[in-house]
Amino acid sequence: MSDAVKHECGLAMIRLRRPLEWFQSELGDVLWPLRKLYLLMEKQHNRGQDGAGIATVRRDMPAGDQFLERVRTAKRSPIERVFAEAMGPAQRMTAEELRHTHPTELKRRIPFLGELMLGHLRYGTHSGDGAELCHPYVRRHGMPSRSMALAGNFNLTNSRELFDRLVTFGIHPVGDADTGVILEKIGHALDREHDFLASTCGPGSLRNLDGRELVDAVSAGIDLVRVLRQAAERFDGGYVLGGIVGNGDAFVLRDPAGIRPAFWIETPECVAVASERPALCAAFGVRPEDVRELPRGHALVMKADGRHSIEPVLEQAAERQCTFERIYFSRGNDPDIYEERKALGRNLAPHVLDAVDWDLDRTVFGFIPNTSEVAYLGLLQEVERLATSRAADRMCELLRTGRLTEDEIRRLAHPRVRAEKVTSKDQKLRTFITADVNRKDLVNHVYDITRGTVRPGDTLVVVDDSIVRGTTLRESIVTMLTRLEPSRIVIASSAPPIMYPDCYGIDMSQLGRFIAFEAATVLLAERGMPHVIEEVERRCRAQEHLPAERMRNEVRAIYEPFTEAEIGAKVASLIRSPQLAWRGKLDVIYQTVDGLRASMPRFTGDWYFTGEYPTPGGYRVLNTAFLRWRAGDARRAY
Repeated sequence: MSDAVKHECGLAMIRLRRPLEWFQSELGDVLWPLRKLYLLMEKQHNRGQDGAGIATVRRDMPAGDQFLERVRTAKRSPIERVFAEAMGPAQRMTAEELRHTHPTELKRRIPFLGELMLGHLRYGTHSGDGAELCHPYVRRHGMPSRSMALAGNFNLTNSRELFDRLVTFGIHPVGDADTGVILEKIGHALDREHDFLASTCGPGSLRNLDGRELVDAVSAGIDLVRVLRQAAERFDGGYVLGGIVGNGDAFVLRDPAGIRPAFWIETPECVAVASERPALCAAFGVRPEDVRELPRGHALVMKADGRHSIEPVLEQAAERQCTFERIYFSRGNDPDIYEERKALGRNLAPHVLDAVDWDLDRTVFGFIPNTSEVAYLGLLQEVERLATSRAADRMCELLRTGRLTEDEIRRLAHPRVRAEKVTSKDQKLRTFITADVNRKDLVNHVYDITRGTVRPGDTLVVVDDSIVRGTTLRESIVTMLTRLEPSRIVIASSAPPIMYPDCYGIDMSQLGRFIAFEAATVLLAERGMPHVIEEVERRCRAQEHLPAERMRNEVRAIYEPFTEAEIGAKVASLIRSPQLAWRGKLDVIYQTVDGLRASMPRFTGDWYFTGEYPTPGGYRVLNTAFLRWRAGDARRAY
């Protein structure tokens, strides 16, 4: 994804199954939990550049001591800053002190050392930036079982409705961040659970208890599944929510369609959760097959006494796991994702070979950005296989006709695929240090080219994992590639054209910013078909006030008159800067939806390509996005 687009966050959680004394005496490393949390977050640093935070629950602390701690930052290198604060007190202690100090006193001196830890990496999609918007969010109460820290990888389409519903309960939510709304919603359900357990209608064994005995019994009896069912019944969106309660309980809840990813492992030392499987493999030294996926609509529930289980919370919907996780978001060292990205590249090969007329002698293959490398490898391997097969067919034909010569054998035996590292990404330039008028110039220097890899007259094929807005292609990449002096450039996208807003993961709800949408509207204007847009507007306004469940995708009519090849050709003209002096030909080839589905058959969350949303709220967002585009309103559509 050459465009800078904010997207899915990262979650990490560790719940110890052994007391701290065990890590102190058996492993000689009482800081083991903090080190593992650091590794889980560092191995997912790709999921959040806007901030990071951790929260810790310290169990069995004496009255007067804090039991729930939190630190957050939105400054540069957030993971390092967070753990510098969390580990700082330990670094001022000697090895002897760490080994022999009583665990309760250690937890006093090292406030983030505890039995239950929650970490988060933030890509902000709403309400701006700043430490106050970083997760975990905390709801504090003098009673540990009513206190909670919450972090999530999520977007909800109906956070405003949830906010209004909280107000009808007499609650006064502060701020408009959807995380705060969810925290209050779950907190309200947690309060109701306490009231139920402590009331006369609760379990009979509690009716005669009072004081500390009642508090302890209620804390032990909290049914987190019941709490989550009450809280999440109206959630519309994609989410994985992780919460730690001050009494030592914890949960991780996944949305009913499985849009957002969640994985977990159980070891003798702990239960751990992460947004990506390789993070757990790396942090705990386990095999991929030892990592389990949290089922959609289920919660991993952990009680303070060490019990844990997977429990159904919400009725499962059709599985719609986000395909962009596989194309771009997640790190490519997951074995399944690695193969899927290679398959995306393989599926591009026939289209690319047709585009270059199978002229491999004068075609150079490269990729940009780095996340496209695996698809690039798949493309190269398939191009080589297809070229070898074609050469073998040609030799067989010449042999049958008696025209096979030694020269022909030497020419056809080893088709050469010219694969080069035509670009390399330089360190991330800090473009915020200059005024807007000069920022574009800095962006042009994010990538460097390798001169001499392309000869005059060559075609340059460059693999991109996806094309969202086309801005970086137009303002930087295409101009840079022309300095290699190819006669033709082919941009091959391993993803289909992005035609519709996303409200579940990627921060891209403004329809007018998609280069494919811009291409379709330009084509309608060029072909004298403005009535199509007017009719779409009429239909969108007609359903504007309908319940989301009754809304349909009316925007698809804008794309229906055109083939993907026509959209690609128009995108190619739009990403060509008017100031470009290069006179060569520029083409764009997209992955097909069929090719995408063949590459990752389990992952059917492709609404940004197809307009087929997994929840009703998606259709409302689409409708709003189109009407705001028509009105020139640049606000987020949800």
